[in-house]
Amino acid sequence: MKPFWRSFWASTLSYIVLSILFFVVMFVIFGALSSALVSKNDTTINQNTVLEINFKQAISERSELIFNNNISSPFETTLGLKEIKSSLLRAKKDDKIEGILLNTENIMIGLANLDELRNALIDFKKSGKFIYAYAETYSQKSYYLSTVADKILLYPEGAVDFRGLSSELMFFKNAIDKLEIDVQIIRGSNNTFKSAVEPYMYEKMSPANRKQIQKLLDDVWKNMTHNIKDERNISLENLNEIADSIYSNNAENTLKHKLIDYLVYEDEIDSIIKANNNIKPDETIHFLDFTKYMNSDVSKTLNKLNFTNKNIAVVYAVGEIISGKSEQGKMGSETIVEAIRTAKNDTTIKAVVLRVNSPGGSALASDVMWREIQLTKKIKPVVVSMGDVAASGGYYISCGADRVFAGPNTITGSIGVFGVIPNLNPMLKNKLGITIDRVETNEHASFSMLNKLSPFERRKIQEGVDDIYDDFISKVADGRDGLKKSDVDRIGQGRVWSGKEALDIALIDEIGELDDAINYAAQLVDVENIKLLNLPKSKNNELLEIFQSFEMSNNSSTINDDFIKKIKTIFNQIKETKSIDKYQTRLPFEIIID
Repeated sequence: MKPFWRSFWASTLSYIVLSILFFVVMFVIFGALSSALVSKNDTTINQNTVLEINFKQAISERSELIFNNNISSPFETTLGLKEIKSSLLRAKKDDKIEGILLNTENIMIGLANLDELRNALIDFKKSGKFIYAYAETYSQKSYYLSTVADKILLYPEGAVDFRGLSSELMFFKNAIDKLEIDVQIIRGSNNTFKSAVEPYMYEKMSPANRKQIQKLLDDVWKNMTHNIKDERNISLENLNEIADSIYSNNAENTLKHKLIDYLVYEDEIDSIIKANNNIKPDETIHFLDFTKYMNSDVSKTLNKLNFTNKNIAVVYAVGEIISGKSEQGKMGSETIVEAIRTAKNDTTIKAVVLRVNSPGGSALASDVMWREIQLTKKIKPVVVSMGDVAASGGYYISCGADRVFAGPNTITGSIGVFGVIPNLNPMLKNKLGITIDRVETNEHASFSMLNKLSPFERRKIQEGVDDIYDDFISKVADGRDGLKKSDVDRIGQGRVWSGKEALDIALIDEIGELDDAINYAAQLVDVENIKLLNLPKSKNNELLEIFQSFEMSNNSSTINDDFIKKIKTIFNQIKETKSIDKYQTRLPFEIIID
């Protein structure tokens, strides 16, 4: 009987421990929620409030929860472009918000998304409210964003980096030769501009690559300087003269050439704002951190939570393309297909918007996602919104959509295919004294980095690359009205294009942002009250998604059944999880804690 009782008490004790753990976690969750909401009620937005925007962390496509190992505040949210724009729109309509103080000294964001953020700030100004920018130094990105401001302020000993754009590439050919690594490169026979493999082949850029990079930089610089001209009233000729002569190398010169408006110390900002906006000297300006204002968007009260059906799905296809499930910084075909399929099979979802921000990757994984998009198109519209980059595989998955939007500075195209198979055998033998031997059943059984390709094997891989390229341009031609296969081949060849150029050659349909793509999709299906479903779901963001979908009502003080069911589902999964790290990343209460 002893083994029975030993087993009985062990099982009972395990159940008790799990139960206690479950209720402790539930207590922490709701305790955190309650304290967060009380904290929000204490964070009063006063009259004469100015939002302080300091972009000190990288800006992603959408906010994510991150575990930071801080016991008192174990979670933080990354800055998402989607949430930033939403909060700016709210601030535009908020009577207590007088304006914005912008500090973007080291902003980390791509150029296309930078334009989206810039346009959101310009829209904010349409309310008649002010924007002031201040920094000790301005990078080119931060200055470009700051030119939307009514006044640009600079620290008296600071400077503005305004010298034009450049692109520097590192070439490994000589190092590879010294190490005796034989890099076997196979690319499409007509992929003149497919330059990703050039660092392994040459000591400098090929003429074709130099041409396409120069054109891309010229287009982006032209777009930036035109926008700066419009806001700062400085001619294009003067802007280029400033850049060529490096007139912005010290603070006095930046003021002389009208890149900025004031040289001030940080403690003088308050008086500058008052003097220019009819605020009395004895009045108090209440500065509020923009991230706190963003977080207050999540919830105002916990009186009643209603989960309403969504009608437009936004699928975020972000990162290098790989097969399988998504990883940090990489989108997996399995994950994205599951997200698209979820939207396709959900009868409440009327249209799908695919937000693509990817330099490409696996050709096979790209095709798998392309196929699911085509199947979805037969049931409901699919609209693509391109972010900073949608090139190669990123364009592959985009080309078959019903309509494609991109920013003027989006990098897209790069319609081409290549393969790289390094042969490490010479290096291992000559540098390290390691030799390789093998046994195989058939003549070509060994395709590895320890073997040189035979002419026959190389020819077979070349055939595969050419087949994929032919399939690529065929699918682009099928997806893009007005383009024949020969047209796609002519503008393809691995060449990259800016969004503005892509519009001229019909690779995209319209210059626009994510919101433009969403609104277009809604119009296609006659949806007026847009309710977004964001996919794919992030495991550590399940509660974040719940809180972001709250609709509040003052008529009830009870939490609805849907909320309880969702909480129970998540914690049932937690009880079955062995990894403590997974458990911790599922606790998203930090999203509403100030």
